[in-house]
Amino acid sequence: MHVRKDDMVEVIAGDDAEKGVPRRVLRTLPDVDKVVVEGVNRVYKHLKPNRRNAQGGRLSKEMPIDVSNVMVIDPSTNQPTRVGVRVLPDGSKERYAKKSGAAMGTVAPPRAKKKAATTGS
Repeated sequence: MHVRKDDMVEVIAGDDAEKGVPRRVLRTLPDVDKVVVEGVNRVYKHLKPNRRNAQGGRLSKEMPIDVSNVMVIDPSTNQPTRVGVRVLPDGSKERYAKKSGAAMGTVAPPRAKKKAATTGS
């Protein structure tokens, strides 16, 4: 998944697609390819009165949207961009913005070099 928690994204499709409004990712759900974005896809959950909440009422909460409906904001240009993964010379992987090439954090730590196969005779 190209989106991570605390990334700034822009919603590009759906009912809450406000152009040019960057929002923060609150949670990612990689097993179903969905993300929860701050202030997007809000629904009301009706609560019955109980001991902890004597009055009851309506709780507004964000629901997941598909990850294909958001684009990550490029940290250097503040524009929506696609995200790629590249391998650095030390063997670690990092995410980068496809438009500007700016680094967006590491994905995997450096890998140990593979030993050359030896022929046993």
